[in-house]
Amino acid sequence: MPMTNDILADFVMPPAVPAPAPTPEVLLIEALYDGDLPATDTLELDFNARTKSRLRTRLASGVETGLFLPRGTILRDGQKLRARDGRVVVVRAAAEDLLEARCATPTELARAAFHLGNRHVAVQVGRDAGGDWLRLQADHVLEGMLVGLGALVSSLRAPFEPEAGAYAPGHQHPGDGSGARIHLMAGQ
Repeated sequence: MPMTNDILADFVMPPAVPAPAPTPEVLLIEALYDGDLPATDTLELDFNARTKSRLRTRLASGVETGLFLPRGTILRDGQKLRARDGRVVVVRAAAEDLLEARCATPTELARAAFHLGNRHVAVQVGRDAGGDWLRLQADHVLEGMLVGLGALVSSLRAPFEPEAGAYAPGHQHPGDGSGARIHLMAGQ
């Protein structure tokens, strides 16, 4: 039997499979920046995200970004970062759910701050026209404790910039540089 092209007549070619769309490149940010170049984009993060040294996120412009910062880095509102491609990005503290504690006396406020610090809670300390306040991330257990200590506690949504801590990098006291030191009383 002679060969013909009839065999191919019944062969149906599968539909062409489109090539996958190229994956957009991730902008790598590996360094803090304290130079004079202006920021060209913004990275808005809540406090928990600003404590991570490895994070995949997006800039305000929508650019996918990977943070690879030195371990222990805590990003602060207004801090600049330098991307691998030279871009400068400014960090903004995102609004988040917080508690604000106010007390009738400085002693009560100090007591509330002591109990929060004893539990290693990140606390922002501030003052406005209404007086001194402590802010912390919303937590119903801590809210109950503060109310029990006599604080007037309210909920709000705001950027959170807690104290860096006495032993955070850049926090120094006069001395011989031998490491952590107890805070010296003012005037001595």
